[in-house]
This record gives sequence, structure tokens and C-alpha cells, in this order.
Amino acid sequence: MIHRWLVIRLDAPLMAFGGVAIDQVGPTRDFPAASMLTGLLANAIGLSWADRAAHQALQDRLVFGARHERGSGAAGALTDGQNAKLSKTDQGWTTFGVPEGRRGSSHDAPHRRARDYLTDTVVRVVLRLDPAGPEPTLEVLAEALDRPARPLFIGRKPCLPACRLRDGWTDGDTAHAALCSLPGPGPYRALWPVGEGPEADASVDGVFELPDTRNWRTGLHGGLRRVVRGFVTGAGP
Repeated sequence: MIHRWLVIRLDAPLMAFGGVAIDQVGPTRDFPAASMLTGLLANAIGLSWADRAAHQALQDRLVFGARHERGSGAAGALTDGQNAKLSKTDQGWTTFGVPEGRRGSSHDAPHRRARDYLTDTVVRVVLRLDPAGPEPTLEVLAEALDRPARPLFIGRKPCLPACRLRDGWTDGDTAHAALCSLPGPGPYRALWPVGEGPEADASVDGVFELPDTRNWRTGLHGGLRRVVRGFVTGAGP
């Protein structure tokens, strides 16, 4: 069956795709997480963080593949060492357009953490929804990327897109086929779900269980997706 796929171009001086965080270290992967794309799209259509069921329903419908078109990936990530000492009355900017304050009684010690970022990177995503019919539809998501309800960022608030996120449409029976239909000679490092492309040919590095989904009802990451990592070629220059 031929599906219609929304193409999303993730292009920014800095971006972060998350990963398994331990203590104060926040890593990044080479490819966007299901939870990150869910948050990006939910922000575009104006969902509140409290709309947990809507976030979960959206994540459960996502079917996507991604290919890495520019940048060295997580192996060449930039690590930002962050140190902050905030008082109880300090406030910060939020995407809701109102300042956000702090709660709690411990404000004496500085907060130290490390955050990894991909630099000068372009990753293209092909995405569809399964099932396709319920709201929000793929067309609604596409329109929201052009006219988002709130400012959009790629992974973390400092990671502002360098160009339009919506990058057209393509067709394909699988995520792998949709990635191969995009312009560009390749080969490109790529990721696609099990069942959405080859799993055992010369272009495949292997099949992995990827911990990139969030339980939006509890607010915690949990669960695994089975994905294929390999290479794809494009549809020409």
C-alpha cells in the first residue's frame, strides 16, 4: 500500500535528539526520538503539557524514518557545560510567553550539568500517522509546522530551526522507500522502524531496541521501539 508521508527538515546550528540521561549528563543521539517528535508536533498544534492523553495518542500513531544528511552526528557532539545559581525569586523565559518561577527551599548550591548538541546538522524525517483518520490529521500537523501555536525548537529551547520545518510531501509503501524517494545522491545514514524497510541486506547495520518513547501519563520515559539502522540512497541530485 502506498502511503503519503510528511517530510520534515531538521536544520539548525545546534540541535539535540536526547538519549538515556544519567545524573547531570544529557546526551544526544544521531536521530530524533519518538518522544521528541511528539513534543515538537504537540507544541505546534498548541497542546498543553497537561494534555497527557492527547500527547500519548499522538506518539502512539507516529510512524517515521530519518536520514542524516549533514553533520558528524553524536560522535562529534558539542558538550555545553552549564553552571547556574538561581535564587528563589529568579524567573525564566518559557514558550508560553510568561515567566516561569522556581519552587523549593534549596537555592544555595549552584546547579551544574552537561548537555550534548549536534552542530551544523541536517536530518530529514518522513512521517505518517497510523491510523490516519483521527484528529489531528497529517495535514493539520503540516499546517501547524508553518503556523505554530508557539515557538518551535529542535530538542531543547536554544535549538531554533534555521529554516522552514515543513519540507513537502512524498509517497512510499514503507518509511525506507519514502526516505529513498527524497532528492540527494547519498548514501545517508538512516533509521527506520522494523517492518518499514529491509532488515537483513547489505545496507543494514543491524536491528536495535531503542528507548525513545515517553509514557506521557506519568511524564517518564519508558518502553522500547525496534528499529533498523543502515544506509539509504536518494532519488538523484
